[in-house]
Amino acid sequence: MGENNRGSTRRVVVLGTGGTIAGRASRAEDNIGYTAGEVGVAELLQGVDVPAGIALSAEQVAQVDSKDMSFALWQALARRCAHWLSEPDVAGVVVTHGTDTLEETAYFLQSVLSPAKPVVLTCAMRPASALMPDGPQNLRDAIAAAVTPGARGVVAVCAGTVHGAREVQKVHTYRLDAFDSGDAGPLAYVEEGALRMLREWPQACGATPLFERVVGAVSWPRVEILLSHAEARGAIVDALVAERVQGAPDAAEGIVLAATGNGTLHHALEAAALRAQAAGIAVVRATRCAQGRILAKPGDALRDAGALTPVKARIELALELLSAAAPAQREQGWRDRGASKG
Repeated sequence: MGENNRGSTRRVVVLGTGGTIAGRASRAEDNIGYTAGEVGVAELLQGVDVPAGIALSAEQVAQVDSKDMSFALWQALARRCAHWLSEPDVAGVVVTHGTDTLEETAYFLQSVLSPAKPVVLTCAMRPASALMPDGPQNLRDAIAAAVTPGARGVVAVCAGTVHGAREVQKVHTYRLDAFDSGDAGPLAYVEEGALRMLREWPQACGATPLFERVVGAVSWPRVEILLSHAEARGAIVDALVAERVQGAPDAAEGIVLAATGNGTLHHALEAAALRAQAAGIAVVRATRCAQGRILAKPGDALRDAGALTPVKARIELALELLSAAAPAQREQGWRDRGASKG
């Protein structure tokens, strides 16, 4: 683990996982034809200015393109975050991450850690080899967020904006300001190294009861996401049910339906989903709309994810299946965690 500015009284630990921020292309003008996760986190920190009284430590947790993020990597990242957050001289943790699944990792870490100190995910839309990379500024801004007095919980920092883990979404394929917080809006803006707060930091209660179960799990419940659309059919759902009935290894335990509008489903897909629910597969509806939340109606046969996006609803459902919580606790968990939407 590399360190600089030793002798300072507080540390920020930067955990590297790869991504575009650590990407490298053969030509400096190429911002899309790069290989992610080529540059080590210690190298990324070279030349990064830090606030007075702060030292940086670096640890490489992984070197992956975040499109290939896995449960095993999430486990490792949760362990390392928990380890460093427990150190009294550590002000916060920064995680360098790819943009593609950053919102999923952020939600997972907030759900499992709910840290009293900040865990700040940051990223880049241009590789480190670019003529004008955006990673260095994002990294500086993330460190500024991590040392802000009163900072807590898991957040994401990109293009000078701080987003909460529950709301953040990647909403653009290419532009530098690729993330948004939807209806809720951002938590803060980073302006010349200082945060201008707009709303409260994420809830923090310390490691949740899920932590030990998650980091000790040998497998992750399989939860699939299926999209409702014009002429949608139920064949894929029925195939998942057949796998389960036949006792296939790693059969699906849950299905998230990316529903239209206020949680509506094509009638054929809905019928198949009800068959899956009757067969013991947990089924949840999440809206595919970029903003808003599902408003439940009396008599809904399939529960909904409130304000959670389909990818975050998948994580929530997998954590529920892993924890085997009581039904009342599960339902309250959906409402609490889906209180606002990115």
